[in-house]
Amino acid sequence: MIEPDHPSLSVQKQCEVLGLARSSYYYEPVVRTDPFDLEVMNRIDAQYTKTPFYGSRRMTEVLRQQGLNVNRKRIVRVMREMGLEAIYQKPNLSRAHPEHVKYPYLLRGLTIERPNHVWSMDITYIKMLDGFLYLVAVLDWYSRYILAWELSNCLDTSFCIAAFERALAVGIPDILNTDQGVQFTSRDFVAHVLGSGAKLSMDGRGRAFGNIFVERLWRTVKYEEVYIKDYRNVPEATRSLSDYLRFYNEERLHQSLDYKTPKQVHFVEVNGQSVRFVSPGHPEAVLETQSPSEEDRQQENVQPSLS
Repeated sequence: MIEPDHPSLSVQKQCEVLGLARSSYYYEPVVRTDPFDLEVMNRIDAQYTKTPFYGSRRMTEVLRQQGLNVNRKRIVRVMREMGLEAIYQKPNLSRAHPEHVKYPYLLRGLTIERPNHVWSMDITYIKMLDGFLYLVAVLDWYSRYILAWELSNCLDTSFCIAAFERALAVGIPDILNTDQGVQFTSRDFVAHVLGSGAKLSMDGRGRAFGNIFVERLWRTVKYEEVYIKDYRNVPEATRSLSDYLRFYNEERLHQSLDYKTPKQVHFVEVNGQSVRFVSPGHPEAVLETQSPSEEDRQQENVQPSLS
């Protein structure tokens, strides 16, 4: 927001108007991670996007085959810092934190018939040229519309609450589905969700693919935006992601939405077509649309005769 070459306002005056210390404007951020760790994190992120079921052992072996001299101890530490965990059905080897209330998974067998019926929230790692950020998003299951998102340089709860509060300006969900990460099981976050009138649903043991649609969103964002760019700083990452997520909502056609945009499906009633989303407790739940009969398809394929 500071314009160093402004014709009439000095940098000092602009900082005063913004309530910003001038030293903060001139501050050069220190790289929080050494270059090798950043390289490891970027490689892990790319591999995890392809194979989210890879744990630390297989991830270590993959990176070794790519020429990186790493051991499993480093991979475990880096994946923990990135907030990544292999997606698989886990055995009951641990007890839940006594202060965390366990909320049941509410989507099994549920037919999702309209926008704001079910939302999902999740966090992903965003690489930069000399660092990294975390992106949280709120996604509507029915329309795939991104209701809100936030960036942060740490895995705290505040930016998740901020994203959820921004999403409430669009609507109020019947159900919010999340994983059982510490950000989403914290008392403050749970209080905001329940205070909005929404029910809270959490993926538990045996629900490895419960948040599959937001995972697919991350894959799309990574391959179509993040991996083809090297963000130099936070403002650049924010601007670029903002442009892409607007494109995703308003311009990108989705095959699963009958080649409509998420914004069209979320805000415009679909006429002349029966659209319903089914989540039968199966990892490959799909958006179902009423399809023409075989007879109708045959009639459509008949070529007109030339006389």
